Amino acid sequence: MDKMPEEEDASPVSTAPVTPTSPHEFKMLPLFMDFEDFEICRPAPFSYDDKAMLERKMCDYARKITYQMAKAGQTTRRVRVYADGIYDLFHQGHARQLMQAKNIFPNVYLIVGVCNDELTLRMKGRTVMNGYERYEAVRHCRYVDEIVPNAPWSLTDEFLEDNKIDFVAHDDIPYGAGGVNDIYAPLKARGMFVATERTEGVSTSDIVARIVKDYDVYVRRNLARGYSAKELNVSFLSEKKFRLQNKMDELKSRGKRELTKVKVDIITKWEEKSREFIDAFLLLFGRERLNSLWNESKGRIIQALSPPGSPNGSINGDDSDGKERDDESDDEYLELPLEYGAAGKQERSGLTRRSRNLAAYEEDAEAEKDLEYERRSN
Repeated sequence: MDKMPEEEDASPVSTAPVTPTSPHEFKMLPLFMDFEDFEICRPAPFSYDDKAMLERKMCDYARKITYQMAKAGQTTRRVRVYADGIYDLFHQGHARQLMQAKNIFPNVYLIVGVCNDELTLRMKGRTVMNGYERYEAVRHCRYVDEIVPNAPWSLTDEFLEDNKIDFVAHDDIPYGAGGVNDIYAPLKARGMFVATERTEGVSTSDIVARIVKDYDVYVRRNLARGYSAKELNVSFLSEKKFRLQNKMDELKSRGKRELTKVKVDIITKWEEKSREFIDAFLLLFGRERLNSLWNESKGRIIQALSPPGSPNGSINGDDSDGKERDDESDDEYLELPLEYGAAGKQERSGLTRRSRNLAAYEEDAEAEKDLEYERRSN
């Protein structure tokens, strides 16, 4: 069973640095310290602290407060509301429950009872956090005015009288224990029970289930942080497997970083060279160059679609424009290439003379035929 000191240690706090000797030891505030120097906000006092005892002494518990009076705010003192629980792995569901209890009446003094480890283990089971950790988690919640350590499982009249409790706050779901269907049933019958609402989707059991589901992930993480296999209750083979997986993940991460670095370098170099590539492209295929290429292509296309007419001095004797040649140029000859030189010219001259002699001969023969025809006719 957890034991709490009768008084908080008011001795000066040591400021010497503490060197952790194991992963569980961290530099932190002393467990029991004097909070008098904290003037703005302080944790809620325990029920045996002077502040809590003074508040309880000033309460006139002889004047009973009904639910209607408390709801209407027609009270001469603060309404003392009590909420209890295990508060293991203190989460937002716990905080919301305490917030509802604090605001259930206009003027509430909220007392929270937390069961110790021995009672919790016997009645409900093992907890993740020990009693001291659960006490500290609750007393640092801003809605709490007082903490009752070692709280009982079932509330007796003596407990209610000693702590001067007016109402008990809890969710309205029947809570059975020790063969009793609902331990809050007597309080409900006496009108001393006020209901709060549970926060759906979150509970200590849900959080534990998440941890169990991802057990390997958390073990690997804690091994990487320096915890030993013995501290994590892991076998030798499992430890080696987890450490190998951590090493593989480290290599993968390193490979991804290097690949990202290479990609960034490639992109940077491309951005530097892109301007040069663009300028060279425009120089080769800019507007002026494209116009020049188009004009050259257009001329070739036109020449292919519309070939030129027959050359001058063709065999038919027609000019390229379809008109007859002059009478002076009636001579027909075959024009030889220029490379034949003077010999080519002489040969062309001979061909011309022979052509003229042949024409004269034909004319003489035609004339003789005409004369012969006239003689026969006469």
